[in-house]
Amino acid sequence: MRRLLLALLALTTASLASAGAPPTRVVTLAPYLAELVCAAGGCGALVGVSAYSDYPPPVTRLPQIGDAFALNLEAILALRPDLILAWQGGTPPERVARLRQLGLRVEWLQADRLDAVATALEQTGAWLGTAADAKRAADAYRRRLAALRAQHLHDTAIRTVYQIETAPAYTINHESVISEAIALCGGVNVFADLPHIAASISAEAMLAAAPEAVIYGGEENETAIRAYWRRLGAAPAARRNALYAVNADLLGRATPRLLDGVVAVCQALDRARVARANDHR
Repeated sequence: MRRLLLALLALTTASLASAGAPPTRVVTLAPYLAELVCAAGGCGALVGVSAYSDYPPPVTRLPQIGDAFALNLEAILALRPDLILAWQGGTPPERVARLRQLGLRVEWLQADRLDAVATALEQTGAWLGTAADAKRAADAYRRRLAALRAQHLHDTAIRTVYQIETAPAYTINHESVISEAIALCGGVNVFADLPHIAASISAEAMLAAAPEAVIYGGEENETAIRAYWRRLGAAPAARRNALYAVNADLLGRATPRLLDGVVAVCQALDRARVARANDHR
């Protein structure tokens, strides 16, 4: 019965697609994709989003179709989408293959570097028929990114770690856009050479890395973070209380608001430089 229902819904959905017409019923499979669609001028075409989609506010009123790892196929098909956007690097390929088997149009989108956000906006606009709006958003993003790079071009280097959790602590290597943000702000990711994009770090390795600034997501347990660094009191960041919370959603979503996250990182590292200067007096 379930297979029959899926087949009927798929046939109904397929019949709605008009060759050459911009999609009018879009489903996104990651929070950042919903935000990108809106930034590219296509918010009105959204009919379904993934769990945790919370920006801009209108997307919170849309039906949720599961998350990247557990999609509700019946819910997706009931929305009759003529375009589904999948997160390349996040949405499991077998989920995309299943959706395509049901006759649905699924497009991959990836933006894993700072510069790639503008390109992703333009690609999204091309798919949605909102190319002019998307180009304006992409151009504004590029101008702001260039201004931030110029502003922080000569910042003095400061040893930095981006911390996730405490038991154990995790961090990221140079492949992460967060590491790229740290570098733009004059930071040196002390674990840039890790073999994997994210990995656990022992307390001994963290102490040996001697970070001068610790950046962590505001959703983390701040009490646990601070207790962790009290145990590593010999580290420069611990000694100077150079522990800074930032909005992890801003840094973790490849949208124009990513640059707000970059600004927060730069402000944190500026404060760490002041703490270092005071420590050396």
